[in-house]
Amino acid sequence: MNTVFVSLVCGLVGYIIGSIPFGYLIVKLMKGVDIRSYGSGRTGGTNVFRVAGFPAGLVTALLDIGKGALTVLIVRQFIPGTEGWAEALAGAGVVLGHNASLFIGFRGGAGGATSVGTALALWPLGGVPALVIGLFTLFIIGYASLATILSALAVALVFTYAAVTSAVVPLSYAMFGWAIVGLVVIALRPNISRLVTGNEKRVSVFNRGAERKA
Repeated sequence: MNTVFVSLVCGLVGYIIGSIPFGYLIVKLMKGVDIRSYGSGRTGGTNVFRVAGFPAGLVTALLDIGKGALTVLIVRQFIPGTEGWAEALAGAGVVLGHNASLFIGFRGGAGGATSVGTALALWPLGGVPALVIGLFTLFIIGYASLATILSALAVALVFTYAAVTSAVVPLSYAMFGWAIVGLVVIALRPNISRLVTGNEKRVSVFNRGAERKA
Protein backbone atom coordinates (compact mmCIF):
# COMPACT_ATOMS: atom_id res chain seq x y z
CA MET A 1 0.00 0.00 0.00
CA ASN A 2 1.20 3.54 -0.74
CA THR A 3 3.34 4.84 2.14
CA VAL A 4 2.07 8.41 1.81
CA PHE A 5 -1.57 7.31 1.90
CA VAL A 6 -1.00 5.05 4.91
CA SER A 7 0.81 7.81 6.78
CA LEU A 8 -1.98 10.29 6.06
CA VAL A 9 -4.57 7.80 7.31
CA CYS A 10 -2.52 7.40 10.49
CA GLY A 11 -2.58 11.17 10.87
CA LEU A 12 -6.37 11.16 10.55
CA VAL A 13 -6.72 8.35 13.09
CA GLY A 14 -4.42 10.28 15.40
CA TYR A 15 -6.62 13.34 15.03
CA ILE A 16 -9.74 11.37 15.99
CA ILE A 17 -8.04 9.86 19.05
CA GLY A 18 -6.60 13.23 20.03
CA SER A 19 -10.10 14.71 19.84
CA ILE A 20 -11.20 12.72 22.90
CA PRO A 21 -11.66 15.64 25.36
CA PHE A 22 -10.66 14.07 28.65
CA GLY A 23 -10.58 17.39 30.48
CA TYR A 24 -14.04 18.33 29.29
CA LEU A 25 -15.44 14.94 30.31
CA ILE A 26 -13.77 14.92 33.73
CA VAL A 27 -15.02 18.39 34.66
CA LYS A 28 -18.47 17.58 33.34
CA LEU A 29 -18.55 14.44 35.49
CA MET A 30 -17.12 16.02 38.63
CA LYS A 31 -18.64 19.51 38.54
CA GLY A 32 -21.48 19.26 36.05
CA VAL A 33 -20.21 22.28 34.12
CA ASP A 34 -18.70 22.98 30.73
CA ILE A 35 -15.02 23.78 31.24
CA ARG A 36 -15.05 25.84 28.06
CA SER A 37 -16.96 28.52 30.01
CA TYR A 38 -14.37 28.81 32.77
CA GLY A 39 -10.82 30.05 33.15
CA SER A 40 -8.96 29.94 29.86
CA GLY A 41 -11.77 27.94 28.27
CA ARG A 42 -9.31 25.16 27.39
CA THR A 43 -9.68 21.48 28.23
CA GLY A 44 -6.09 20.77 29.28
CA GLY A 45 -4.80 19.80 32.71
CA THR A 46 -4.00 23.35 33.83
CA ASN A 47 -7.52 24.68 33.32
CA VAL A 48 -9.04 21.50 34.76
CA PHE A 49 -6.88 22.08 37.84
CA ARG A 50 -8.22 25.62 38.14
CA VAL A 51 -11.83 24.49 37.81
CA ALA A 52 -11.93 21.08 39.51
CA GLY A 53 -8.77 20.81 41.63
CA PHE A 54 -5.34 19.21 41.52
CA PRO A 55 -6.39 15.52 41.32
CA ALA A 56 -8.67 16.21 38.35
CA GLY A 57 -5.96 18.24 36.65
CA LEU A 58 -3.37 15.53 37.22
CA VAL A 59 -5.63 12.80 35.86
CA THR A 60 -6.41 14.92 32.82
CA ALA A 61 -2.72 15.56 32.15
CA LEU A 62 -1.88 11.86 32.47
CA LEU A 63 -4.70 10.87 30.12
CA ASP A 64 -3.64 13.51 27.61
CA ILE A 65 -0.05 12.24 27.78
CA GLY A 66 -1.33 8.69 27.44
CA LYS A 67 -3.43 9.26 24.34
CA GLY A 68 -0.43 10.72 22.55
CA ALA A 69 1.96 7.97 23.60
CA LEU A 70 -0.45 5.11 23.01
CA THR A 71 -1.36 6.27 19.52
CA VAL A 72 2.28 6.40 18.45
CA LEU A 73 3.06 3.00 19.97
CA ILE A 74 0.09 1.36 18.23
CA VAL A 75 1.04 2.84 14.86
CA ARG A 76 4.67 1.77 15.34
CA GLN A 77 3.53 -1.77 16.10
CA PHE A 78 1.16 -2.21 13.17
CA ILE A 79 2.39 0.22 10.49
CA PRO A 80 6.09 -0.43 9.84
CA GLY A 81 8.20 0.65 6.89
CA THR A 82 7.22 4.31 6.52
CA GLU A 83 10.50 5.79 7.79
CA GLY A 84 8.66 7.15 10.80
CA TRP A 85 6.16 9.21 8.85
CA ALA A 86 3.14 7.19 10.00
CA GLU A 87 4.17 7.65 13.64
CA ALA A 88 5.05 11.32 13.18
CA LEU A 89 1.79 12.19 11.42
CA ALA A 90 -0.22 10.17 13.93
CA GLY A 91 1.48 12.09 16.73
CA ALA A 92 0.91 15.46 15.11
CA GLY A 93 -2.68 14.43 14.46
CA VAL A 94 -3.20 13.65 18.15
CA VAL A 95 -1.95 17.10 19.14
CA LEU A 96 -4.16 18.76 16.51
CA GLY A 97 -7.16 16.77 17.71
CA HIS A 98 -6.45 17.71 21.31
CA ASN A 99 -6.27 21.40 20.41
CA ALA A 100 -9.25 21.38 18.03
CA SER A 101 -11.49 18.49 19.04
CA LEU A 102 -14.15 17.52 16.54
CA PHE A 103 -16.34 16.42 19.47
CA ILE A 104 -16.58 19.82 21.20
CA GLY A 105 -16.81 22.36 18.43
CA PHE A 106 -13.15 22.25 17.41
CA ARG A 107 -12.01 23.61 20.75
CA GLY A 108 -9.64 21.96 23.19
CA GLY A 109 -6.34 22.47 24.95
CA ALA A 110 -2.92 23.84 24.03
CA GLY A 111 -1.24 20.50 23.38
CA GLY A 112 1.46 20.55 26.05
CA ALA A 113 0.88 17.21 27.78
CA THR A 114 -0.14 15.48 24.57
CA SER A 115 2.98 16.71 22.77
CA VAL A 116 5.21 15.42 25.56
CA GLY A 117 3.50 12.03 25.59
CA THR A 118 3.84 11.72 21.85
CA ALA A 119 7.50 12.75 21.95
CA LEU A 120 8.27 10.25 24.71
CA ALA A 121 6.79 7.46 22.62
CA LEU A 122 8.59 8.52 19.44
CA TRP A 123 12.00 8.76 21.11
CA PRO A 124 12.22 8.71 24.93
CA LEU A 125 15.62 10.41 25.04
CA GLY A 126 14.18 13.28 23.06
CA GLY A 127 10.97 13.49 25.06
CA VAL A 128 12.55 13.55 28.54
CA PRO A 129 14.14 17.03 28.15
CA ALA A 130 10.76 18.41 27.11
CA LEU A 131 9.12 16.80 30.15
CA VAL A 132 11.74 18.18 32.55
CA ILE A 133 11.68 21.67 31.04
CA GLY A 134 7.89 21.73 31.05
CA LEU A 135 7.55 20.62 34.66
CA PHE A 136 10.23 23.05 35.85
CA THR A 137 8.64 25.98 34.04
CA LEU A 138 5.16 25.06 35.25
CA PHE A 139 5.85 24.38 38.92
CA ILE A 140 8.85 26.64 39.58
CA ILE A 141 8.35 29.61 37.27
CA GLY A 142 4.58 29.19 37.24
CA TYR A 143 3.58 29.91 33.64
CA ALA A 144 1.65 27.06 32.03
CA SER A 145 1.72 28.67 28.60
CA LEU A 146 5.48 29.19 28.70
CA ALA A 147 5.92 25.60 29.88
CA THR A 148 3.98 24.36 26.86
CA ILE A 149 5.93 26.51 24.41
CA LEU A 150 9.34 25.58 25.83
CA SER A 151 8.45 21.89 25.90
CA ALA A 152 7.46 21.97 22.24
CA LEU A 153 10.63 23.85 21.32
CA ALA A 154 12.72 21.33 23.24
CA VAL A 155 11.17 18.48 21.28
CA ALA A 156 11.75 20.23 17.96
CA LEU A 157 15.36 21.20 18.70
CA VAL A 158 16.43 17.87 20.22
CA PHE A 159 14.76 15.80 17.52
CA THR A 160 16.20 18.00 14.77
CA TYR A 161 19.71 17.84 16.22
CA ALA A 162 19.48 14.04 16.49
CA ALA A 163 18.11 13.72 12.95
CA VAL A 164 20.90 15.87 11.51
CA THR A 165 23.81 14.40 13.46
CA SER A 166 22.90 10.72 13.67
CA ALA A 167 20.76 7.95 12.22
CA VAL A 168 18.96 7.39 15.53
CA VAL A 169 16.07 9.71 14.74
CA PRO A 170 14.46 9.96 11.27
CA LEU A 171 13.80 13.33 9.67
CA SER A 172 10.08 12.71 10.05
CA TYR A 173 10.44 13.02 13.84
CA ALA A 174 12.10 16.40 13.46
CA MET A 175 9.23 17.53 11.24
CA PHE A 176 6.84 16.35 13.94
CA GLY A 177 8.66 18.53 16.44
CA TRP A 178 8.29 21.69 14.38
CA ALA A 179 4.67 20.84 13.58
CA ILE A 180 3.77 20.78 17.27
CA VAL A 181 5.62 24.06 17.82
CA GLY A 182 3.31 25.57 15.21
CA LEU A 183 0.20 24.03 16.74
CA VAL A 184 1.15 25.17 20.24
CA VAL A 185 1.91 28.72 19.14
CA ILE A 186 -1.40 28.96 17.28
CA ALA A 187 -3.29 27.71 20.35
CA LEU A 188 -1.46 30.06 22.73
CA ARG A 189 -1.54 33.31 20.77
CA PRO A 190 -3.51 35.20 23.47
CA ASN A 191 -1.16 33.87 26.17
CA ILE A 192 1.92 34.88 24.19
CA SER A 193 0.59 38.43 23.98
CA ARG A 194 0.05 38.46 27.75
CA LEU A 195 3.52 37.05 28.36
CA VAL A 196 5.02 39.85 26.27
CA THR A 197 3.08 42.52 28.16
CA GLY A 198 3.64 40.90 31.57
CA ASN A 199 -0.05 40.18 32.18
CA GLU A 200 0.01 36.39 32.01
CA LYS A 201 -1.31 34.70 35.16
CA ARG A 202 0.88 32.28 37.06
CA VAL A 203 -0.32 28.85 38.12
CA SER A 204 0.02 27.79 41.75
CA VAL A 205 -1.17 24.57 43.36
CA PHE A 206 -1.69 26.64 46.50
CA ASN A 207 -3.85 29.28 44.89
CA ARG A 208 -6.64 27.89 42.78
CA GLY A 209 -9.65 29.61 41.37
CA ALA A 210 -11.60 30.02 38.18
CA GLU A 211 -13.92 32.76 37.09
CA ARG A 212 -16.67 32.33 34.58
CA LYS A 213 -15.78 34.01 31.32
CA ALA A 214 -17.79 37.05 30.35
